[in-house]
Amino acid sequence: MKIALDATPLTVPSGGAKRYTEELSLTLAANFPGDEFWLLSDQPFEPPANAPRNLKTGSGPRNVLERRWWLWGLQSQISRLGIDVFHGTDFAVPYLPVGPSVMTFHDLSPWLDHSWHSAAGRVRRRTPALLRLGLATMVITHSEAVRKQAIERFRLQAGRVVSVPLAATAHFRPVSGPREGPPFLLYVGTLEPRKNVNLLLEVWRELRKKYPVDLVLAGRRREDFPEISPEPGLYQRGLTPEEELPQLYSNALVCLYPSYYEGFGLPVLEAMQCGAAVIASNDPAVSEVARDGAILLDPNDRRAWIQTLESLLGNPQQLRLMREKALARAADFSWTKTAQLTREVYEQAAERFRKKS
Repeated sequence: MKIALDATPLTVPSGGAKRYTEELSLTLAANFPGDEFWLLSDQPFEPPANAPRNLKTGSGPRNVLERRWWLWGLQSQISRLGIDVFHGTDFAVPYLPVGPSVMTFHDLSPWLDHSWHSAAGRVRRRTPALLRLGLATMVITHSEAVRKQAIERFRLQAGRVVSVPLAATAHFRPVSGPREGPPFLLYVGTLEPRKNVNLLLEVWRELRKKYPVDLVLAGRRREDFPEISPEPGLYQRGLTPEEELPQLYSNALVCLYPSYYEGFGLPVLEAMQCGAAVIASNDPAVSEVARDGAILLDPNDRRAWIQTLESLLGNPQQLRLMREKALARAADFSWTKTAQLTREVYEQAAERFRKKS
């Protein structure tokens, strides 16, 4: 089988869609050597490093007509390469229904609160139409929670939507060695409205009145998120190289993730796979991923976050138990499983398209 994946997420420096596209394409190619995988985009992008020979990169638009990428250009490449299934890794598929396609639908955040995604107007307009017209033969979500939400909101046939969980990359694992410097709380993720970073700051400031604990924010600041003024004990690392994250997760006293809404919550799983103690929001998707591997709290209940952290800071035994539970839960996920389940969805898309034709 020849499968093309949308490589547009690889044009940005970071983010969940970028990591998803990289890891999925690499693992698919490694686990299905008899298949051919192509990364296609109308924009320049950096292919994943150390890609297997069966993971290939297509060219961009070849003429003026093909610059209308989703209408003509992408379909031209699909035809030239003899692609069997196209996988839109970030809310989009070709506009012409001439072949089977799979759309990854990350979450409903663009529709739930416009302030969470000030630049998501195109997704808000385009994706519902693609779903309504049946241009996405199959739809992948990262959690059962989002699967149910998508079916209900867009009135999709249940058989068209499949939940395929994400995974943390294998290099996310506990890093041993003494921790240098004062203890710190850690947040990993983009600084954006949906992530509820202001709660973190408020909780940390309250704790710091009693405990000598720092706060580390590791993630790029999106343009629609206000700058955070410097203050003692607050470390804003900005966009952090992925190879540095396991050490941060492993050394953190507690990892915090108070997001209002998620489609999966990959930083939560990464932290758990590094054996970190995690406190996260009780968002349905995050709860589905973490289960008993993390403490889950209402993202609006500031007092609960403060009280929970205060109880943990003086209880090393409880922190150790949390780390053990985190590692046990994280062991249920792997990119190999994700790739195998995704490959099954490609088969379903091809079969469903044949029957419809």
